[in-house]
Amino acid sequence: MAKPVTVRFGKFFVRLSDGATPPVFAAPCGFTSKSFTRSKTLGEVNVPDCDDPDAAAWVERDVQSMTASIGGDGVLAKAAVPVWEAALAGSDSIECEVELEYPDGATDIYTGFFHLESFEITGALGERVNVSVSMQSDGVITHTRSA
Repeated sequence: MAKPVTVRFGKFFVRLSDGATPPVFAAPCGFTSKSFTRSKTLGEVNVPDCDDPDAAAWVERDVQSMTASIGGDGVLAKAAVPVWEAALAGSDSIECEVELEYPDGATDIYTGFFHLESFEITGALGERVNVSVSMQSDGVITHTRSA
């Protein structure tokens, strides 16, 4: 069995654009966990068996829409607050990049526009202040892989 090529946490990047042309992407500091989710909304219809109307119908599905989300949790880093505040204050989505960098030099990069849906700051006595963010896609997400 061949060992799979995997990615370490430090090589999983979530970066936000500065809005310039061309965009410069930077990763806000502080995340101790990150997530990137792509999903589809499906429409379902029951398709009956015309030869046996009493037989169970099979469900067929069609894609209605596609979406993506970015999430992250971690410590609240002072330098990251202005980045998150700017993303939250604007009514326009911002360009983001999610990159997975493999030890062999290959990368998977997902790029698209996202709205910062939530920016939550929490704290507990005896601990550092934490942050949790949620971003939702606004349009097409592209994927590129380098060898």
